[in-house]
Amino acid sequence: MKFDKEISHPIHPHHKLKLEYTEIPFNCDGCKEAGIGLKYKCLRCEFDLHKACAVARPRITHPFYNKCDFQLHYTPPGGARRRCDACRNEVLGFVYHCRRCDFDLHPCCANLPQVLQDDDGRAFYLCLKLSGACHCCGGKGPGWSYRSDCRAYNLHVSCVKELLVESWQAMYLNVDKNKVREIQTRIPSLKGTLQNHHHGGRGGKVRKCCEIAGGAVRIIVSAILGDPTALIGAVVGGFMSK
Repeated sequence: MKFDKEISHPIHPHHKLKLEYTEIPFNCDGCKEAGIGLKYKCLRCEFDLHKACAVARPRITHPFYNKCDFQLHYTPPGGARRRCDACRNEVLGFVYHCRRCDFDLHPCCANLPQVLQDDDGRAFYLCLKLSGACHCCGGKGPGWSYRSDCRAYNLHVSCVKELLVESWQAMYLNVDKNKVREIQTRIPSLKGTLQNHHHGGRGGKVRKCCEIAGGAVRIIVSAILGDPTALIGAVVGGFMSK
């Protein structure tokens, strides 16, 4: 899909925004969420928009909520605090809101693909609810997740975002450098988890699922926050044990 290299946007009407690619994390001035990869940037101001926020359509539907009519709001509607029903983060800016059902989605979350495939054709499915424990947090709490087609691997969208944002803050905001290592080792060994899941099974099946899980982390990161980079590769390296 082609995108305009330069656009105007109503929340930043005085200057044009230019499409660019960045490997440095940024905070979107639309939805207030983290991003990386393609963005629209004002070259005269410190103003950035996710590609998904910059070109967000006024109204959308979503297959998870087939009775909903989502309308784009530049500020959260109503006076109460709102949370995105996909990633469970608080809504602080751009949001798709269904007035009738009271559901909310960040533009980037609303655009998450239903199916992701790696280079080998393995599939990861976007799920409204977890069918098994999230490998990162160990819980089955609310929020969307991606599940491998072998059903051995589940990961909350919210957990991916939290780990990456905290790691970026540690790397770019001059906080304690040990924070990066702490974040990378916070979750249990994925390899060990999968071996327990397939206890008594054939070794080839275990190896296959470990390979699937390693690919899942990278492809899910790409879908949620942008293009995978060397930085992301280092951050998600903690998901796998050698």
